[in-house]
Amino acid sequence: MVRQKGQWIAIAVIGVVLALSFHHWLVGSAQLSLAHPLLQDPYIQVYFNQSRANAYSDPYRRIQRHGDDLEQVIVAAIATATTSIDVAVQEINLPRIAVALRDRARSGVTVRVIVENQYNRVWRPLADFQSAPLDDYQQAKHSERQQLIDANRDGRITAQELDQGDAIRILQKADVPLLDDTADGSKGSGLMHHKFMVVDGRTVLLGSANWTLSGIHGDFAHKESRGNANALLKIDSPELAAVLEDEFEMMWGDGPQGKEDSLFGLQKPLRSPRTISLPGAQITVQFSPVSESKPWEQSVNGLISQMLAQGTSSIDLALFVFSDQGISDRLAQKSQAGVAVRALVDRNFIYRSYSEALDMLGTAVPDHRCKYEANNRPWTVPISQVGTPNLPEGDKLHHKFALIDDYTVIIGSHNWSAAANHNNDEDLLIIRNPTVAAHFRREFDRLAEHADMGLTKSLQNYVQRQRKRCGGGQS
Repeated sequence: MVRQKGQWIAIAVIGVVLALSFHHWLVGSAQLSLAHPLLQDPYIQVYFNQSRANAYSDPYRRIQRHGDDLEQVIVAAIATATTSIDVAVQEINLPRIAVALRDRARSGVTVRVIVENQYNRVWRPLADFQSAPLDDYQQAKHSERQQLIDANRDGRITAQELDQGDAIRILQKADVPLLDDTADGSKGSGLMHHKFMVVDGRTVLLGSANWTLSGIHGDFAHKESRGNANALLKIDSPELAAVLEDEFEMMWGDGPQGKEDSLFGLQKPLRSPRTISLPGAQITVQFSPVSESKPWEQSVNGLISQMLAQGTSSIDLALFVFSDQGISDRLAQKSQAGVAVRALVDRNFIYRSYSEALDMLGTAVPDHRCKYEANNRPWTVPISQVGTPNLPEGDKLHHKFALIDDYTVIIGSHNWSAAANHNNDEDLLIIRNPTVAAHFRREFDRLAEHADMGLTKSLQNYVQRQRKRCGGGQS
């Protein structure tokens, strides 16, 4: 009887624990209610770090949050590698990704990494920068990186924490071959801005996300931050992988400390668009930069314009920056022809003097020199569906996508700017597939739901202040 009584007590205790656990799960689920998941194409999977259809535990800030865990998607893809991994990403500071690359390299997989030169460095104390003090933006990035590396949160970085938490240090210590766009003295004229990985010559990961805390998870400095709004695609296609490998090989040459044969920026030849087919989908890819000596129509921005010209019912844009006049002119034509055009631009760029969002709204703002953009053409028939989303504090609209007729998606690392078009190493994909498009439809609608659209009072006041400061006329 005593034994049976003890068993019943144990069962009762377990029941209470399970009930409490279930209650906590319900509470957590109520706090993080999820949208229904969308069907994924078997060859092209789409992920968004601010998606409302998924939730995960941020491994660094230790919070439960909405979104697809883009870092885990990357780590899982790395873990499948059996022969090769090629990475070309502007910035990598997430240690879990670096550890995954290190581990595959140690297992015999050939791993090669290219980053932008300013991010190819190990963390060092702020005092080391006194000869060339960091500006506010750089200091903020330094602080974020320090908190990422500082595992015990005591404000000090030990050698062990550096070895375990600094992504570049992890790769260096494992002798993973790594170079940047200063390799062989061949630095391009702009940024090495790519964000792609090829695994085993078949699996491609790319999108708008840098492999960083702010690019994927969110900032330490802002507890509400959920990471810059970004997309990541995973594509199963040996043909697409081969196109990206061609771009990678031009930059890699024979690798670090070899011959002076790495090509970055405008040192590369013109790469015309290439199109590959998948079951139920077609993908066109092109790379920047393209020299200004070439016809604009041959450039990536020219290709974007050509795709927008095919829109018949709707064109929706979600862009970090939009400053290409040629694309704006094309959109004006489509809008006047009856195509519904909407645009979201990051809050830090939407009202700059060079922003084409101002053209779309039918207005113009002088710059700090009281000059108006050369060849500026505000729309004669402006639209009101142009604005900026209300994101959590610290987060940027980092997307670079367009959705055309709920069928065609334009996506990649390429911002819609002259710098991306003529200076930077960039990638752009055009994907024709309604299942993929449905994911971007949901993401755009999420961002647009509470966006500040049109000639808002704050914009009107800003335009008036700038024009008053500059004497009221154009020059």
